[in-house]
Amino acid sequence: MRPLILAFAVSVLFACNQTDSKTTNSAPSTTNAIADSANFTAIQWLDSMSQNIGKVKKGQVVEITWRFKNIGKKPLIIQEVRPGCGCTVAEKPEEPIAPGEESVIKGKFDSNNQSEGEHNKMISVLANTVNSTYHQLNFRVEVVQ
Repeated sequence: MRPLILAFAVSVLFACNQTDSKTTNSAPSTTNAIADSANFTAIQWLDSMSQNIGKVKKGQVVEITWRFKNIGKKPLIIQEVRPGCGCTVAEKPEEPIAPGEESVIKGKFDSNNQSEGEHNKMISVLANTVNSTYHQLNFRVEVVQ
């Protein structure tokens, strides 16, 4: 009886380890594009990476955008945008940006729970770009009553 149970367990393990050939994709995943320098491209920020929003009233939500262009020869993949705090939300393009094309990264700042005064916020960007895959977008805002 033991050999039968052992044989069954081994066959289940092998069956679980197999992949379905229909689900494989020949296109590189976004994670592979970031990890493989052969897929790196160049980015040009059309807007300043450090922007000043100015004064906003407490409770106001403001949107800020950073325009960029793929000036390289490979598709530009924005893998991740990560705000520096909970008062900021960031939105990235979901599709790769073709060479020569432009797109935007959007940020929304919610001043509702912020104290009065100046605040410096940031959004981290991870992309398949030469020189550095990390980019830091900054903005300054003054919260007033």
